[in-house]
Amino acid sequence: MLTLPSSVRIYIAAAPVDLRKGFDKLAQLARAVIREDPLNGHIFVFLNRQRNRVKCLWWDRSGWLLLYKKLERGTFQVPLEPLLGKAHVEVDAGEFALMLEGIDLRGATRRRRWRRLPHEL
Repeated sequence: MLTLPSSVRIYIAAAPVDLRKGFDKLAQLARAVIREDPLNGHIFVFLNRQRNRVKCLWWDRSGWLLLYKKLERGTFQVPLEPLLGKAHVEVDAGEFALMLEGIDLRGATRRRRWRRLPHEL
């Protein structure tokens, strides 16, 4: 399990990617597909066509970190659909951890944990 600071954003590419690509090619995909700088400290996630493998690219100020996971059975499910005109989905660390476990969150609902008070508007 990864422990990520709340400042780290997690981007998942919507289209499948050839996971034979290494650090530099995945960094190029982060720039071209997700349209973010891969050196910004965020995590960029790529899935293969069968969605049973995932590769994550992360710059941690001293070098690249590459996380690669293969599910023995089942597939990874991205919890959201990309917004119109976008080629990626952004998830939080909790959703990302559950996705890496192979859990399908598409039917899950997130309950509100706070309520905006009138004086906060």
